[in-house]
Order: sequence, then structure tokens, then C-alpha cells
Amino acid sequence: MEQKNRVKALLNIKYPILQGAMAWIADAQLAAAVSNGGGLGVIAAANMPPDLLDKELMKIKTLTDKPYGMNIMLMSPTVDEAIELAKKHKVPIVTTGAGSPGKVLKELTPRGVLVIPVIASVAQAKRVAKQGADAVIAEGMEAGGHIGEITTMVLIPQIADSVDIPVIAAGGIADSRGTKAAFALGAEGIQVGTRFLCSNECAVHANYKKAVIDARDRGTTITGQRTGHPVRCIRNKLTAEFDTLDKRQAGIDEIEKLGTGRLRDAAIDGDVEWGSVMAGQSSALVNEILPAAQIIEGFFKF
Repeated sequence: MEQKNRVKALLNIKYPILQGAMAWIADAQLAAAVSNGGGLGVIAAANMPPDLLDKELMKIKTLTDKPYGMNIMLMSPTVDEAIELAKKHKVPIVTTGAGSPGKVLKELTPRGVLVIPVIASVAQAKRVAKQGADAVIAEGMEAGGHIGEITTMVLIPQIADSVDIPVIAAGGIADSRGTKAAFALGAEGIQVGTRFLCSNECAVHANYKKAVIDARDRGTTITGQRTGHPVRCIRNKLTAEFDTLDKRQAGIDEIEKLGTGRLRDAAIDGDVEWGSVMAGQSSALVNEILPAAQIIEGFFKF
């Protein structure tokens, strides 16, 4: 891993670790801290207003001279603006999620941008590899936020066997044991979101951090499965209400309406009862708040 790691070489980083792109959370401050700590920090464009994203992309250049990235959520109504801002700011690395990255690859690859899609199946991995992706982030269903159907343990070796580009493992990785497991399964890097929620530099509300630290082994659940866009969150009154709607076979529109704006309520306003506290099953392994650089080093203490 130390001498021939393709993820480190591709991204020009000290440690083969990417910070997950968490909407309303992964800002320039967190991304810069991760990049300065030797990993790859990533700003989450998500549904961020273009003027705010523009400011975040300007800000990160004042906070780090290390490689950094931006995530483009392909379901977002502002995806075209995010692509244009990636061009404007010459963002070196772009990760993608929640859709087909064809447009991003077509627009940004000719400009020398490294494009790394998040995928959740072998078919997706093969498709994006053919389209020209530089690597893939294979995310298991243990992850927080929007998830697929396959566990990390089963997904990673299948992806590693199916594509020649580097594979980055995501979902359920919270310490060096997870790192070793990911590499044993065929990955050459890891992506981590939940553990960075509890970093000093993460600006998410203190109530959100406490909810992650207090979470136990069965502390998360999956909401919105019938919508086709399942989301893993920490259990609270909101997830209980989702369960109630599912039991009475509520319409998809009603379910989606219940979830609208709830992530912001949790991340910014600190409402961890009725807000969507997106976090992975690895929350149960997180028990303290540390500097991002120290967290990164911990992942590679073998």
C-alpha cells in the first residue's frame, strides 16, 4: 500500500483517504482541514445556491494549498451551475453521486479534472469505467445519507474484480481496522464521512455531533425505501414518523414531503428530534471529537 498505492499517486495526497461529501456539512473549512491533514477534502455542492458555492470554492484556496475536491450531486437542480463553477475555479478533483456522471465526465475530463463517481453496484462501476472515470468510490449500505443495497464487505471485492481503475471503499469505515479490511478486500483507498462529523473543524451543529457520539450499534435506520432514494439516519422522532407512513402505505409524495428540508434542520439548526441526522452505522464506533488531522492518522495506524 505504501509504495504502489494508485489512489495516493492519482490524487497526490499523503494518505489514501477522501472525506465524504455531506450536504450542509462538507464546507471549505472541513475540506481544507482534511486536505491539510494529508487526505482529500471535498466540498459538497449538493443543492447549495451557486453564489454560496462560489464563495466556498474561493475560500478553500485561502485555507489550503493541498489538493481538494468538490462533489456534484447529479439529482440537484443546480448541477449545471456546479459544473460551471468547477470550471471557473479549476477544481482539480470532482466526485459525483446520485445519478449518471456522463455529463460531468464529458464537461470536465477534457479540462484535466479527475472525476471519481460514487457507485453502489458492479454494473454502475463498469459503466462509469467505460465512460472514462479515473477511479470509483464503491459505497456500501452501511454509509450515512443516500445508500444502495449491498454491504461494503460484499461490494468491494466484486468492484475490485470488475474494473481496472482504482477502487475507494466507503461505508462503515471508522478506524484503522476498517481501513485494513477495505484494503484486504481489494480497495486502494477509503472514503469517510461519519467519523469526520465529529472533527473539531466540522461546523455541523453540536447537537448533531452529540447524536453521533451517543449512537449505539442499532442506532441508525433506513428511511424512504419506497421512494427509490433510501437514506440512512440516526433514529429519532422523524424516522419514527417515516415508519408510521410506511405502515399505512402513504403516498410517495407524502413521504418525500416529510423529508424535505430536514437535513438542514439537523445540521444547521440542531434539531435532532425532527431533523434528518444522516450518519452511517459506524456512528457506534465514534466516541470523541478530535482534529481532522489526528483522525486521518488514526485510520493508518496499523
